[in-house]
Amino acid sequence: QQQQQQQAAVKHAQNGVNKDGFGSGRGGVLGGGGGGLRLNDLDWLSVMLSHEPVHLRHGFEDEGLGMPWTRAKFQVVCFFAPQFAELRRRVVQGGEMSYVTSLSRCVRWAQRGGKSNAYFAKTRDDRYIIKSMSKAEKASFLEFAPAYFEHAAKSALSGQRTCLAKVLGMYQVTAKTPTGASGLAATNAGKDGVLDLLVMENCFYDQQISRIYDLKGSERNRFNADAAANPHDAKEVHLDENLRRANLSAPLMVTPASQRQLELALWADTAFLSGLAIMDYSLLVGVDKDDHVLAVAIIDFIRQYTWDKQLETWVKGSGILGGGGKEPTIISPKQYMRRFRTAIMSYFTVVPGSAFVSPSLPSDM
Repeated sequence: QQQQQQQAAVKHAQNGVNKDGFGSGRGGVLGGGGGGLRLNDLDWLSVMLSHEPVHLRHGFEDEGLGMPWTRAKFQVVCFFAPQFAELRRRVVQGGEMSYVTSLSRCVRWAQRGGKSNAYFAKTRDDRYIIKSMSKAEKASFLEFAPAYFEHAAKSALSGQRTCLAKVLGMYQVTAKTPTGASGLAATNAGKDGVLDLLVMENCFYDQQISRIYDLKGSERNRFNADAAANPHDAKEVHLDENLRRANLSAPLMVTPASQRQLELALWADTAFLSGLAIMDYSLLVGVDKDDHVLAVAIIDFIRQYTWDKQLETWVKGSGILGGGGKEPTIISPKQYMRRFRTAIMSYFTVVPGSAFVSPSLPSDM
């Protein structure tokens, strides 16, 4: 019976492997690796295709110096622990021990370019990024997490590349200071501090990035004046309008083969996200001038199209908030997918080459 279930899992994973992609290499489609899995790796597939929400809990106490009554107690919940563990086993270089070692040394990260008040941290070895999640983001990801793991399994079998930044773990960390604490610790005595955290790969790890773009394909509020005033500051995040202006004098050029790989990955990834009613994602592009590489990754794909997003679409589309007739940043998932595809592909200039250039794919395919 177990063998029949495993064979059914393989058959289920193989359905549609030419439509979805999740490569196992570092970085994006223009700078990452490929590779597939053995089709007889049934145990791995059984775990990845399981929809059972196994969440592990672990409690421990602060072992730092100080009086025992001032030590905080912690509880960590690892969401979808088996699925994430198997995913990391496939894509994390050095395995689980390397992952845990990296997470044990983190520093707070003042991320530029974002509009949210989310907490960000980065591991000291620069491999991973930790981001806090809102209640809406947490609920959204918990809902579509099984589809995310299935997407990973299908694509691992096909070996097709992807632009999705890898999400490698989701946790809830609760810290509580004993009620008997005194001094500074008494400020939060007896109170629980709760953080919902997402661990993602750093798409620019081990690369010398000289410029960063955050691209949504929108025209509304997509210009960063500070980045334009400091074009040589590698930490500034340039937006869509910044790139449009930069392309007039120094366009981002790619080969026909790279352009085709990017297009195929974008179409697969955005179709997957649109099918889950996910939108407002971005294509993060890092320019590595030393190696002549563009590192790309789709980020911020956690939030689904809920009623508050629909209300924002109506308000912005009505012109109440101005905008000069430009299309609102937040639209429906399918509209967002089409606009995103069309705009992103227009941002890159294909250099002449001997390779055959395939016709562009329709934006609504």
